[in-house]
Amino acid sequence: MSFRTHNCGELRKEDVGKKVTIAGWLDSKRDKGGLLFAVLRDYYGVTQVVCSEEPLLSRLREIPTESTVAVTGTVALRSAPNEKLPTGLIEIIPEKAEILGKRVTQALPFEVNRSTEAGEDARLKYRFLDLRNPAVKEKIVLRSQIVADLRRLMTEQGFLEISTPILTSSSPEGARDYIVPSRIYPGQFYALPQAPQQYKQLLMCSGFDKYFQIAPCFRDEDARADRSPGEFYQLDIEMAFAEQDDVFAVLEKVLPPVFAKYSGWEADKPPFRRIPYLTALEDYGTDKPDLRNPLVIKDVTALCENCGFDPLMLKHVKAIVVPDVNVPRKWIDKTAEEFKVKTEGGAAYWFKLDENGVPAGGIAKFVSPAEKEWKSLLGVEKNAFVALVAESKLQDVQKRAGILRTMLGTGLDLLEKNVYRFCWIVDFPMYEIGEESGQLEFCHNPFSMPQGGMKAFEKDPLEILAYQYDIVCNGVELSSGAVRNHDPEIMLKAFSLVGLGEEEVRAKFPALYNAFEYGAPPHAGVAPGVDRMVMLIADTTNIREVIPFPMNAKARDLLMNAPSPVEKKQLDEVHIAIKEEK
Repeated sequence: MSFRTHNCGELRKEDVGKKVTIAGWLDSKRDKGGLLFAVLRDYYGVTQVVCSEEPLLSRLREIPTESTVAVTGTVALRSAPNEKLPTGLIEIIPEKAEILGKRVTQALPFEVNRSTEAGEDARLKYRFLDLRNPAVKEKIVLRSQIVADLRRLMTEQGFLEISTPILTSSSPEGARDYIVPSRIYPGQFYALPQAPQQYKQLLMCSGFDKYFQIAPCFRDEDARADRSPGEFYQLDIEMAFAEQDDVFAVLEKVLPPVFAKYSGWEADKPPFRRIPYLTALEDYGTDKPDLRNPLVIKDVTALCENCGFDPLMLKHVKAIVVPDVNVPRKWIDKTAEEFKVKTEGGAAYWFKLDENGVPAGGIAKFVSPAEKEWKSLLGVEKNAFVALVAESKLQDVQKRAGILRTMLGTGLDLLEKNVYRFCWIVDFPMYEIGEESGQLEFCHNPFSMPQGGMKAFEKDPLEILAYQYDIVCNGVELSSGAVRNHDPEIMLKAFSLVGLGEEEVRAKFPALYNAFEYGAPPHAGVAPGVDRMVMLIADTTNIREVIPFPMNAKARDLLMNAPSPVEKKQLDEVHIAIKEEK
């Protein structure tokens, strides 16, 4: 027996008179007494069924919505057509209805076609119902289509798709590992890979030239709107005998057509703009700048040294000028309060240049004595709003100016619409002082090549730049990448500055270090996040909307009830004892 001759999105007026069988979920019913309208829904669409004959009429009345049903009948023209639906010109007059899977629960946790209005935990607990909603399902379909195109475009450029292991060894790569105890080796553990970083470099050492995979990555991190806890996927890429420009050329061929095809928006054409890391902090207050926002941060520290306004003097001061705008005082006060909350006590100051170019409002009286200098530095003569922030530390003022830039750009509706603006952030520092440790740490990727090779270490460590890069789209970091450090001598020197000696490097990265000693090619790679790409293309701000079965914000899988306790026997087998809480 065939469950259907046609799907629920297939029939058209040309099919009128045909005897057909369709199958799907009973989406809704409208009972008009002697006439019942029922809608069947499947993956492909919806079809209306209209019944007026007993005993079938009573049978359809009794079937709960969301049950799966097969209906056999004749296609007819609708008396009241719905031009908005692909199947809106026809309906089916049924002869037979069969329940294939009955809903036995008394009530639904939410209406399927309004599931996005339910609480997130309810949606994730009943994700199989949530995904029946076409508005939710379409994002997962979009993801599948995008991944298929990514594979095609990578293959067309000569890349070979290779899978790397899921069970591997723990290594210090920046985030917490998920560890897996070994039954065979008591007290020893595997780890789930934070990324296939070492494996893809080993593939280059093995003689493969261009590798990629849609790689699962596992990191024990807290959730954010643009980061899913636990598991995520990336388009992992590595190239032998390659430099930074070679990697850029590959992604610049892949990303714009995919973004444009599936969104209908404009996407930057290559080459993408390249912004040095330190320049990004100065001009945008972040290493993830949203280039749809036209505002640029200006340094006005020199003009404020003797301005007479204590909060600005003897500090780093940044200004953001918004030209050709009349900002109401009420909006300014509201934004200043919101800025204070977002920055946990930060203050924003302001003044205007009126239609005559005269400073007015806010701190205007402290600006007026150096009016010409302000206008020259800000590049504006009149009709402008100027916002300022001041902090003792350069890093703090840059970060807060970046927050204020974003608030002004979005609040004053200055962002370009329906576009994707890409940029590469380049020239990252090799090292930084860790906020928690106070010690020298790798800034980005410990496997990166310092600019200048071994000669780079003649500088102050904090002045060493690396061949590291991020690709950013509309203020979202899609990926990081680097030209890899393939020279054992340089690798040992790089790790020695953060306190790791040769024996520790060999112990933590045995396969990679060993491979480098057998002649490694120069190689480079990058790994844009698939989830984030789909999130941007789907024009949603919550990454969980584009993941089929995501955890919630507290890293719980409510559908499968994970994490959950396991039996003592299972713990004993892997030599694990749970410490009892006092």
